[in-house]
Amino acid sequence: MSLRYALIGCGRIAPNHIAAALENNLDILAICDIDRNNMEKLADKFSLSKNIKMYISYEEMLEKEKLDLVSICTESGKHASIALGCIEEGVNLIIEKPIALSLEEADEIIARAKEKNVKVSACHQNRFNKSIQKIREAIETNRFGKILHGTAHIRWNRGEDYYKQAPWRGTWEQDGGALLNQCIHNIDLLRWMMGNDIVEVFGMTDNMIHDYIETEDLGMALVKFANGGYGVIEGTTNIYPKNLEETLYIFGEKGTVKVGGKSVNLIDEWQFADNLDDSEEVKLKYHEDPPNVYGFGHNPLYADVIDAINNDRQPYVTALDGRNALELVLAIYKSAAEGKSINLPLDKCSTLDFKGRFR
Repeated sequence: MSLRYALIGCGRIAPNHIAAALENNLDILAICDIDRNNMEKLADKFSLSKNIKMYISYEEMLEKEKLDLVSICTESGKHASIALGCIEEGVNLIIEKPIALSLEEADEIIARAKEKNVKVSACHQNRFNKSIQKIREAIETNRFGKILHGTAHIRWNRGEDYYKQAPWRGTWEQDGGALLNQCIHNIDLLRWMMGNDIVEVFGMTDNMIHDYIETEDLGMALVKFANGGYGVIEGTTNIYPKNLEETLYIFGEKGTVKVGGKSVNLIDEWQFADNLDDSEEVKLKYHEDPPNVYGFGHNPLYADVIDAINNDRQPYVTALDGRNALELVLAIYKSAAEGKSINLPLDKCSTLDFKGRFR
């Protein structure tokens, strides 16, 4: 029997979720958005059944519909409160990034989900890219030897039109800046590949040319990992005239990998001392060319979450993974604001701590 599904938030990313829900044969019962026009456009785009319910209020939807799985695709600042409402009703979740805007909220989501035995997946879909899975396999089989350092570069463009489409964007209360919105996928990958545990972060952030938003359009950071490796993060929405690249490098004593493309799905460098595979063959075999920066990862992420629900296991990308990515961004913000390095783990921190930072 297919799981009963609903989507909350029918904006820019919603079509990827509906497409993945359809591909995975979910029974789409309802969609929810405060703007009915957004719901109607989405329903028309996918020729959703006339029986589908449309709700302005997610509370009313949770009250009236018996649901197994909900995706939360609203503005970032509402993710946590909606997630907690769904968990209270025993509903499993896929939460678009970031999982929340404060560590306290993320911790509450994790704790309540455990109490209710609800599965929660943070939507870091790039972990499912063929290229990323191939790199992960190399890390798990120790092909790199000692991991030395890794770098994440997100060189994108976002102009005034993008921010005017949705007034919550670029605010501390509902969004965060370039690092939290545009760059968090690659930041997640860097942390995951480099062993997850972090000792220290030093960051700098600035708002250089987006004086109509509250948050940063440029962030740089050095990261020291517990395993002795180092990370470098460069994230910006200032690149002229359009998105340039999103790249991830991993450097080990016995291996070098570079993955790039629109959403880290093209392997550009693949060199290992063990010579277990042919570099050019790997580049061809694990090559994907998605139409946009969202990539192809939503479909396998949905398949994994459905399997996790059916087999009562944790999803491949957990709520804790979402918290880890959030924690690293907030640590960069905190370091930049205080002008000093920050030791991890962080217990408390929120985007609201940085309100007025660039005024």
